[in-house]
Amino acid sequence: MTAPIDPLAATRAWVETFVVDRDVCPFAGREVARDTVRYVAVPASDREAALLTLFDACRHLDETPGVETTLLVLTEGLEDFDDYLDLLAIAEALLDEQGYEGIYQLASFHPDYVFADAEPEDPANFTNRSPFPMWHLLREAGLERGLAHHPDPAGIPERNIALMRELGHEALSDVLARLRG
Repeated sequence: MTAPIDPLAATRAWVETFVVDRDVCPFAGREVARDTVRYVAVPASDREAALLTLFDACRHLDETPGVETTLLVLTEGLEDFDDYLDLLAIAEALLDEQGYEGIYQLASFHPDYVFADAEPEDPANFTNRSPFPMWHLLREAGLERGLAHHPDPAGIPERNIALMRELGHEALSDVLARLRG
C-alpha cells in the first residue's frame, strides 16, 4: 500500500518543477528562491472554515511583510470544478467586502480548470491547472512591481498558452497525475 500524497509537498513540487521551471509565472522563481511563498493546507469540506482560513491568510500577510504570497491548498471538498468556482466567487466577494480589494488578489487553480471560452481538452487550461484545488493569495503591490519590470507583461498569457499547446494535453495530464501520486 502506498502512502497518501502530501498535498503541500505536491503543490510545492508543482510550483518548482512546473511553474518555475517552465517560467509559467515569470515572478515565481524569485519568490521560491527567497522562500517567500507560504503553503497552507485547507480542508474545504467545511466551506465556512475554508473562508475563515482565507482571512487568516490575509491577516498573516498584513502582519508578515516578508511573505510575498500564500498558496491555500484546498485538500478536500472542492474536487468538483463547479463547486470550486462557487466558493471562489464567494471568497472574492468577501475579500472586496472586507476591504482587501487592491491589496490582495486571489488567483485560482484547480486540477480540472477550464476557461470559460475554452474546450476542456484545450492544453491552454493547464496554465491554471494544479495538483489540488488552490487559491493563490498574492500582494497586488508585489505583482505591480513585477509587471513594471517585465519586458512584456501583456505577452505572458499568450506565451503560456502557446507553451501549453506545444506540450500537449496528454503530457500535461501526465505531469499532474505524477504530482498527485
